[in-house]
Amino acid sequence: MAAATSSSSNPKYRLGTEANRIFMAAQTYGFLDFGRGFPTEQGGSGWLNDDGSLDHSQGIQTWITCRMTHVYSIGAMLGYEGAPELVHEGVRGLLGYLHDSEHGGWYPSRSWDGDIEPGKSCYTHAFVLLASSSALLAGDPDARKLFDLALETFNKYFWDDEQGLAVDTWNTEFTQLDPYRGLNANMHSTEAFLAVADATGDETYRQRAGRIVRHVIEWAKGNGWRIPEHFNEAWEAQLEYNESNKADQFKPYGATPGHGIEWARLITQYAVSAFPGEADRKPYIDAAEHLFAQAIADGWNADGEPGIVYTTNWAGEPVVHDRMHWTLAEAFNTSATLYRVTGKEEYERWYETFCQYADEYVIDHEQGSWFHQLDERNQVVGTVWPGKSDLYHAFQATLVPYHDPAVSIATAMKAAAGAAAQR
Repeated sequence: MAAATSSSSNPKYRLGTEANRIFMAAQTYGFLDFGRGFPTEQGGSGWLNDDGSLDHSQGIQTWITCRMTHVYSIGAMLGYEGAPELVHEGVRGLLGYLHDSEHGGWYPSRSWDGDIEPGKSCYTHAFVLLASSSALLAGDPDARKLFDLALETFNKYFWDDEQGLAVDTWNTEFTQLDPYRGLNANMHSTEAFLAVADATGDETYRQRAGRIVRHVIEWAKGNGWRIPEHFNEAWEAQLEYNESNKADQFKPYGATPGHGIEWARLITQYAVSAFPGEADRKPYIDAAEHLFAQAIADGWNADGEPGIVYTTNWAGEPVVHDRMHWTLAEAFNTSATLYRVTGKEEYERWYETFCQYADEYVIDHEQGSWFHQLDERNQVVGTVWPGKSDLYHAFQATLVPYHDPAVSIATAMKAAAGAAAQR
């Protein structure tokens, strides 16, 4: 693995210091302040501009509504003023404006005028599962209804129990399944399954997460620890998929170092939550370390500038040089998680490197939140991610490093809130 490149000995960036805790707490509450204007009159969340206002041109996206509902559910557990009401606005949109009452499931988005984006995607429905489980923990009065509906829909249409993987996209009516299969949707399904298991105690969903994880490890190991992202209906890797649309928001061409990093954390979370013994965990932790190491070797400082490139080819050479904020946020989480689980100081140093980089380039110290996309010179651009669409990745990066790596963050925060109330 490349060496961490932080030149700072500033305790502000070092995991576990009081200065870092204060730095992260300021970010946590800064995010909650920044995004509190997310609700739309129709219900659900708008896409946030650079200043936190709503970009009407982007419509009302279901996945953003879910992410914001998840974030403010955690905010409610933190005691953030007004958070329960904001959670309920998200839940209202998911039970109303964004839900397809005729065919079931959730539209990817609707315009402010009511136009419907066609199709039903696993990615979207995985986030409905995550949001509803978090809202349930936060005590929203309608969260149970949403959760039950989300679980029923996901189980009926998206989980393929024979394969042990989730399918990707249906038509709006749920009558035709697209032959495309993808790992981005399965990654967020894994996150959602772990969250459901932690929130409800139903270990069926942790077992499902494990089935997905084992597929991913096998595919990654057979491909130089660069994860194939795109597959056909027979689950055969399509390594040249989207060659003509390399910078796609959700299905980019080639390898995505950020996903290698994110999978490394989810694999670690699964392993430490599913197996009490070190020997049983070891193959998973080893795989997570390989994924993180390859992603950082390919992505960090790949073009002579700090930051993690968006995508590479299958030889690890940069394809899309832009730096996406979510990749950095997941690097916070994974480096801290691997440090807590393995005790290896290299991960502590990487956390410090990522913290310093975020402070110098990615945090918007004037308007709040994080810039979502930087170019190869670390200048703000918006070709893939205009504005600051939502808070989910960056918000979690302020919390995950300081909580039990075996437990999904909403459940961890619920436990922390309960412990604080008893003191």
